[in-house]
Amino acid sequence: MGFKDIFKKSFIQGFTRYDATPENIIVVFLIAGFFALYIFFAYRLLTRRTFYSKSFNIALPALVIITSGVILTIQSSVVISLGMVGALSIVRFRTAIKDPMDLVFLFWAISTGIICGAGLAQISCVLAFILTVALFVFDRIPVAKAPKILMVSGSGYELEEKIMAIVKEFCRYYTVKSRAFSNGKVNLVVEIRSKDDSALLQKVANTENVVSSTILAHDGEVTY
Repeated sequence: MGFKDIFKKSFIQGFTRYDATPENIIVVFLIAGFFALYIFFAYRLLTRRTFYSKSFNIALPALVIITSGVILTIQSSVVISLGMVGALSIVRFRTAIKDPMDLVFLFWAISTGIICGAGLAQISCVLAFILTVALFVFDRIPVAKAPKILMVSGSGYELEEKIMAIVKEFCRYYTVKSRAFSNGKVNLVVEIRSKDDSALLQKVANTENVVSSTILAHDGEVTY
C-alpha cells in the first residue's frame, strides 16, 4: 500500500468517523438556535430602515438552522458531501438585495450556521460580539449631516425668488430638485441643509402668497 492509498484511506475515514449521535445533533441545533435568535433581534435593533422587512428577518434565523443541518450532513459522509455540493450548485437566487446591511446579515447568518455545524461555537460567540460592537459603533459615528427636503406651494411666478432668498439666508447648501408652474401656481422642491429648520419654515410660511410649506427628512445618500 503506497502513500497515496494511505492518504486516501485516512481522508475518507476522517469523514466517516464523525459521531453524529442524537445528543450531539441536538446540542448543535440548540446552539445554532441561540445564535439564530440573536441575529434576529440584532437585525431588528441595528437596522434603521423605512420599510422593515419582517419576512427577511425571519429568513435569517432559518438560514442559520438550515446551514447547520447541511454542514452536519456533509460531515457524516464524503459521498453525501459531494452530492450536496452538486445539488446546491444548481440553485440560483434571484432576489435583489436593496440594502447593503441586508447582505451583511445574510452572510452573518450563513457563516454562523457553518461554524455551528462544524462544532466551533466559540468562534460564533466571538464573531457575534465583534460584529455587534462594530455595527453599533459605525452606525453612530457622525459622518455628515443628511440634507432635508423643503416643499413650498403658492401662487405667483415671483414666489421662487422670494423663497430662494430666504433659503440662502438660512442654508449654506441648497439645490433645487423640482419646480412646477401651472396656472399661476408654483410648487418648489429644494434640498437643503439649514442651520435652523424651525426659523426657516416659519419665515417661508409667513411669506406672501405661500399656501403651504413643509420640511421633510429622508434616509437617502448624504451630500458632502
